[in-house]
Amino acid sequence: METNLQFRLAARPVGMVKDSDWQQVTEPLRELADGEIRIKVLYLSLDPAMRGWMNEGKSYIRPVAIGEVMRAGGVGVVVESKSPKYAVGDHVQGGTGVQRYWTGAGDDRQAGFHKVDPKLAPLTTYLNTLGMPGMTAYFGLIESGQPKAGDTVVVSGAAGAVGQTVGQVARQLGCRVVGIAGGKEKCDFVVNELGFDACIDYKNDSVKDGLKQHCPQGVDVYFDNVGGEILDTVLTRINMKARIVICGAISQYNNTTAVKGPSNYLALLVNRARMEGIVVFDYADRYPIGVAALAGWMKDGKIKSKEDIVQGLENFPQALNMLFEGKNFGKLVLQVATG
Repeated sequence: METNLQFRLAARPVGMVKDSDWQQVTEPLRELADGEIRIKVLYLSLDPAMRGWMNEGKSYIRPVAIGEVMRAGGVGVVVESKSPKYAVGDHVQGGTGVQRYWTGAGDDRQAGFHKVDPKLAPLTTYLNTLGMPGMTAYFGLIESGQPKAGDTVVVSGAAGAVGQTVGQVARQLGCRVVGIAGGKEKCDFVVNELGFDACIDYKNDSVKDGLKQHCPQGVDVYFDNVGGEILDTVLTRINMKARIVICGAISQYNNTTAVKGPSNYLALLVNRARMEGIVVFDYADRYPIGVAALAGWMKDGKIKSKEDIVQGLENFPQALNMLFEGKNFGKLVLQVATG
């Protein structure tokens, strides 16, 4: 009988996630009950938010329990079905968890599976531009950032999953777009491939000087994916009525000391600016609107989707840590199987 390999959370990580924080479990596949489906996982989405899900404490979503399969979004193919909703061979996207197979009710609300068409876009795109990162970028920018044509929009983590789409959407809306990314290769990609107006290399250059150079009229919208010192620096350049979108703070996720908050927050007062946090799940009922808009731009060649694909479920722990070491280039995806 075929078996299922799972990665379960063994301990609450302190600092960077260690191999000992995971338990690998192999178990046989059980028979399906009526209404259930079995999904062979093909690709898993690796996201910075996963680090927060491992922590105990109140958040926008309950923490992953000790001994529970690690939460993750994925794309897979239905290999067995006793549900009228799905046929064998259907490709689906939803909450598969970090495992080779997902088994459960076809209408499981927590997993939230829906069909995707591999003929319209590569399956990995449904974990990037047409998935949660794309929806985060689209709704976070438009609803919270409220960009207007002519605005200067700054995006940190510009070469990452969310950042790359934020900048490209802002360009479609007529904004000047300045990215912040780590390393010349990523900055060149952001400008030459994605069409940003400029990109600041925070690893090799001064962010403060780069903002002065590339945002001479100040910053109207800042989409923050990193937090820490970069957020503090951008706050010194914001315009009157600026909008700061707090999407993530990857620079702080593995802290063993207190999270560093913005010491320049009084810039919000002086400039009557607004800082707002966003969580993509708040827009779940409107995902089709975001998917349609982004798919339309992609079809017209106006938006690109870049994925960084790592092979092998057994490499999950090392692949996840790539996010926090700045080693991924584009949306990080783990390929579990082919099919």
